[in-house]
Amino acid sequence: MAPPDLVDILRYIGREEPLSGTVRAFPGLTREDLSRLLETAAGRLAALPPEPIPEPRPPEPPVSSGPPQSLKLFSDGAARGNPGPAGAGAVLVDSAGRVVARLGRFLGVQTNNYAEYMGLLLGLKHALSLGVKQLEVAADSELLIRQLQGRYQVKSPTLRPLYEEAVALLKQFPRVKLVHVPREKNKAADEMSNRAIDERM
Repeated sequence: MAPPDLVDILRYIGREEPLSGTVRAFPGLTREDLSRLLETAAGRLAALPPEPIPEPRPPEPPVSSGPPQSLKLFSDGAARGNPGPAGAGAVLVDSAGRVVARLGRFLGVQTNNYAEYMGLLLGLKHALSLGVKQLEVAADSELLIRQLQGRYQVKSPTLRPLYEEAVALLKQFPRVKLVHVPREKNKAADEMSNRAIDERM
């Protein structure tokens, strides 16, 4: 059933309703005056052009609030003395350059290479926990990257289990890229590894 027309409602009120309360509220206003006013209002309303029907708006694309599909992992390790007080650091960045996570862990007395692997493992585990599908790993340790690429052998019995764990974690990402970067492009991860030593994180 269609809703009643406002013009018809005004005309009906002017013809049928007693409107005595309105007449009493406005001295000098008669029932006939009020009927004429309502009829005039109805006539003006009927003369107005119909309002255009707004075009339906296309649905807005849903805003994705899910986990990031692609991240870049900067990892690093530091050891003051080699061996000495050591820390692992990792920073995860999205495709727009926004930092998703800053991670650091104090390792006690360890070598620099050990700390480098621990920084990588720290970042890989966190990326997996976020559900990342595509990961680019950037580190300034040529040894680390070349070993993961299979170009260098892992002869150290201390590093071997860390290497095997890293390889197993990397296989869980559908797409992985390994990149060796200069130290100046890995400052954020280096800062986290040194902060871990300073603050015993």
